[in-house]
Amino acid sequence: MSFWYDLVSLYKNNVMQSRIIQKYFDLTPKQIDQFERLYPLYKDWNSKINVISRKNIDQLYTNHVLHSLGIAKVIDFLPGADVLDVGTGGGFPGIPLAILFPDTNFHLVDSIGKKLKVVDAIARETGLDNIKTTHDRVENIKDTYDFIVSRAVTQMPDFVKWVKGKVKKESKHPLKNGILYLKGGDLTKELAPYKNVRIYDLKNYFDEDFFDTKKVVYLPLKYRAPVI
Repeated sequence: MSFWYDLVSLYKNNVMQSRIIQKYFDLTPKQIDQFERLYPLYKDWNSKINVISRKNIDQLYTNHVLHSLGIAKVIDFLPGADVLDVGTGGGFPGIPLAILFPDTNFHLVDSIGKKLKVVDAIARETGLDNIKTTHDRVENIKDTYDFIVSRAVTQMPDFVKWVKGKVKKESKHPLKNGILYLKGGDLTKELAPYKNVRIYDLKNYFDEDFFDTKKVVYLPLKYRAPVI
């Protein structure tokens, strides 16, 4: 009896928490189902491979899913656009963005292979066919993309070096091709070298306290022809 009670409670709690996404985004029934599947999948995988801090797995939808979707408050990715997610870890921000933009192509890259095993499994279980993964350092990726996204894997100057030469020449979005970076705290010193940087405070889009210091940093990048 206790097992079934816990299972039903888990399901109800999951559905209630996942509705935070519907608070801020208009979703299709398929997208609602995909988002609702994330918590039980991540909770199960997290018991085997620690891809999310175990102390905040129960805040998955706010701290990870909705945080990832902060990028979607800055830009609507076009159908056919190519987006590179650097240091995706357990699939953030790539998986939530791939659910929200099913006609956009997402390439999730990480240097830790066991984390990509989780990403591949979750993409398969949620029916995402617009994701591909690569186990490698981003410096070794040769393709070019409309945008490069990430969640604070390093300081911006280092990140810019990592992704040098990886943006497409032609921009099709209202924002020019470049970096969309999820960061928090005081970024004054870190971003001082960049005169064309733009900062979007997520507290202007989301009500939850978690977002009080969270930001999307947009940095357009110039196309650089490959050296032959």
